[in-house]
Amino acid sequence: MDVPAGPHRPTVDTDSDSWWQAIQNRRLMINTCGTCGRKSLYARPFCPYCWSEDVTLTPASGRATLYTWSVIHQNAAPFDVRTPYVAAMVDLSEGPRLMTVIEDCPIDDLRADLELMIAFRDDDDGFTVPVFRPVADLGKELE
Repeated sequence: MDVPAGPHRPTVDTDSDSWWQAIQNRRLMINTCGTCGRKSLYARPFCPYCWSEDVTLTPASGRATLYTWSVIHQNAAPFDVRTPYVAAMVDLSEGPRLMTVIEDCPIDDLRADLELMIAFRDDDDGFTVPVFRPVADLGKELE
């Protein structure tokens, strides 16, 4: 995938190319080690736990819980100009922790262990980025 790094894009390199390609196809992938069985992020050619090179990208469920967050009201960083936004660390159900953005959630509803589900945001230039949203409360949906 030949993706030029622009002012609002991550740098896509040889190691992360297949991960970002999956994201463009609306699939979240994680590394799975064939030697020790542990799962990790970010995409790289070795396992950060046992150093084995027997790693493959495997599909993740897209489910996560909120670990920590910060509400960004002013940002000089070039990767997200929409303010305010919620920068967050989420724990994927498979284990790895991922830095992301929480969308469609009132700030007062944020809490540790909030159940989340992946969503994909298409930016103005068509580049897709993974974001997370709260899992819908089934009771509220039935009302």
